[in-house]
Amino acid sequence: MTIEQAVLENLRELPTDKQQEVLDFIKFLKHKLPPNKPRPSFYGLWSDLDINITEQDITEIRQEMWANFPRDIEL
Repeated sequence: MTIEQAVLENLRELPTDKQQEVLDFIKFLKHKLPPNKPRPSFYGLWSDLDINITEQDITEIRQEMWANFPRDIEL
């Protein structure tokens, strides 16, 4: 039995006034949740800057960034 099924089964056994209390509590819990905002796209943030980063640019930057990383570290 899922949580939803268990809640519904128990809810049906309650009198109407207690069902209303459950509904009010659900609304309270939903109000406490953080808003589910979609994250902005970086492409949208950069659209007016005329920036074009290619896969080759990213590869070159990664190679440059990791070029001096020590490879003989003992753990």
